[in-house]
Formats: sequence, structure tokens, C-alpha cells
Amino acid sequence: MDWQTTADAVPAGIVSEARALTIAGRAPATGAWREGDPVGDRRFVNIGDVPLESGRVLPGARIAYEHWGTLSPRRDNAILVLHALTGDSHVSGPAGPGHPSSGWWADVVGPGLAIDTDRWFVVAPNVLGGCQGSTGPASLAPDGLEWATRFPFLTIRDQVRAQLAFAAELGIDRFAAVVGGSMGAMHVLEWAVTAPAAVERIAVLAAPAAATADQIALNSVQIEAVRTDPLFRGGDYYDAPDGDGPTRGLALARRMAMLNYRSATELNSRFERGWQSGIDPLGGGGRFAVESYLDFHGNKFTRRFDANSYIVLTEAMNSHDVGRGRGGVAAALARVEAASLVLGIDSDRYFPFEGQVEVAAALPRSVHGERPVLVPSEYGHDAFLIEHAAVGDALRRLLAA
Repeated sequence: MDWQTTADAVPAGIVSEARALTIAGRAPATGAWREGDPVGDRRFVNIGDVPLESGRVLPGARIAYEHWGTLSPRRDNAILVLHALTGDSHVSGPAGPGHPSSGWWADVVGPGLAIDTDRWFVVAPNVLGGCQGSTGPASLAPDGLEWATRFPFLTIRDQVRAQLAFAAELGIDRFAAVVGGSMGAMHVLEWAVTAPAAVERIAVLAAPAAATADQIALNSVQIEAVRTDPLFRGGDYYDAPDGDGPTRGLALARRMAMLNYRSATELNSRFERGWQSGIDPLGGGGRFAVESYLDFHGNKFTRRFDANSYIVLTEAMNSHDVGRGRGGVAAALARVEAASLVLGIDSDRYFPFEGQVEVAAALPRSVHGERPVLVPSEYGHDAFLIEHAAVGDALRRLLAA
């Protein structure tokens, strides 16, 4: 593949409904990238049919991705960066047409940074089932209608199978490193176990070896928040006559998730018992500042994500168990050949540090010993996206191994 060419062609079309409604200042039925929207920095690769663990086959799948740096003639300097649940392929770069948010790891990936794009060729795909260009529920099925809730159930392993097919299409047989946080780190573990010869190094940031009952429970109430929105319409909201989708339910799910992603220490110290706009909520005329904070993030989220995709990806996270069918976690991780970095956050109440301890203890070639790197932070789970200096130092050590 010629890495200097422009993005692969996307079928021409009018500006999508989601884009048009956003321009008008109204929340769209879906925040998914749709055909006809600005392509931005995306490129696309068709990976064909994807066989799934369920026995079904997802036909004619496509992966959207972005890349930075230059692939070496020997193709030995590629790093695969895998995003978290609400992320996408836009790891680095400004917001703009086609990209509603700026890059989510712009202080980690770039020239002279921890993942130095002057040295490494960095590739970041949007996950299968996502909503920013890869095949997902908002994509058109073979019958010309959106997949919606007909989209098949996916596991983390299914998504990694699609990523392996994507890498094959790019002509990359072995990655110098596969890096990810949260859901992306679940994919990293599956990569290292499924295709050990294809991975030289791995970075597992803030994720367990298997989703626990507590984590599944936290995820399940978010899914229910989306499904119980009357405008969810059983998942068939893309062509609703009034143009309205389940934005309230999706925003509520995002607000609930924020309580998993951030710590009590941060929220208490940042907002205390302050209220918004100087109005005392005890008088019935206002809201606490922390409520407005959650509202802001929930409403903003609906403009860049899709409700059906949120369900698909959350259920995929619930499926995560690297030891399933492999004799347990320890036996599965014993297969890993890559040099490894495992990193956790002391205030993470979504994926507590104990989960990373289990992973690190079972990996044969840790670059930091039998225990994971512990990042002290008030930011909770999101610290892997915020504590750039600590995370960057750990990644530099891995990439020097």
C-alpha cells in the first residue's frame, strides 16, 4: 500500500442528516460518521467477511483508520494504537471537518513524544462495531438499510480478528508494539494471546484480564438507560420522521459512565457543593455544579456517538475474558511472547489496580517486574488519557526494550 496516497474514495453523497442537524444546532439522531460526511483524516480498508465467535458472519466489513509517521522499508517500525470505548481513530490532530473532537492522545503520539512519529509508524483503527467509519450498527447492511439492532453481537476476540485482517490488508505482519487503554487494552491482551508472533511489545493500560461481575453490572445499567429512552424505537431511529433519536438515554449512559471514569476525590475537590450560576438548588431554582458538568459531557457525547454502537461495544467489553476456553487467565497469558508493560491507576474505580496486578503477574516478559506500573492520580480511570508524563515515561521504557 502506498502510504502517501490520499484517503481511499468514499461514495459521494449529500451531507448526512447527523451533520446537517449538528450544523443547525440540534442534537442529531446519531452522532455516527455517515457516508457523505467529511472524511477528515480517515482512510478506509475493506477486510471482507468476518467470521464471529457466535457462528455468524459479518459480511463485507470495512475498517476506518488514521496513521502518522513513515513505514520503514522493512516494515518493522509499526505501532498499533487501540482506542477505548468512546474513542476512535483520531488519536492526534485538531478537531475539524470529519472530526468533532481533537485527538484523544495528542500529548503522547507525535513528533518527539513518547510514541515518536519521527521514528515510529503509528496506525489507529476505529474498532469494528464503532461509529466513526468502521462497519457498525449505523452502517448500511447489504439490503441498503442501517444494520441497527440487526448488527451481530461482537466479542473482543471478534474485534481482534477484524484487526488482524486489517493488518494483513496493510501488509504488516508484525507490530513493534500494540498499545491500548481500557477497552483498547482488552484488545491488546487478545492480540498477544491470539497472534503472539505478530507482536513484539504490548502496553496494557488500565484494564483487567477479564471483566468482573461488578464491571458488567455497571455496564448493564448504561445499556438499559439507552434502551429505555422512548426515542430508541427498538434501535430503528436513523430515519425517524421527526429526526429525533435516543439522545437523552445516551447522554444518561454517558453521565453514568463518567462516574466510573473519574474519582470521588476529583469530583469532591473540583466541585465541592457548589451550584451553577449562583443559584441555590435548595431553593428549587438551580442545579449543583457537578450536575451541570455531567450534563455537559452527556450532551456533547451524543453529537459524536451512536446509541446502537454504544450498546454493541459495551456488550463486547462485557464479553472480555482472555482465559475463556484457554485454561484460564494464567494459562492464556503464559502464551504471550511480547515484552510487556502493564499500567494501572491508584484511583481507578472502574478497573481497579488489582486487575492489572493479576495481568502483570502472569505475563512472562514484563519490562518492569512482576507488578504493574502504578500511576498516582486523582483522575481515576481516565488518568491513562490525562497523566501524559507518567504514561509517556512508561511507554518510552517499553519502546526502548
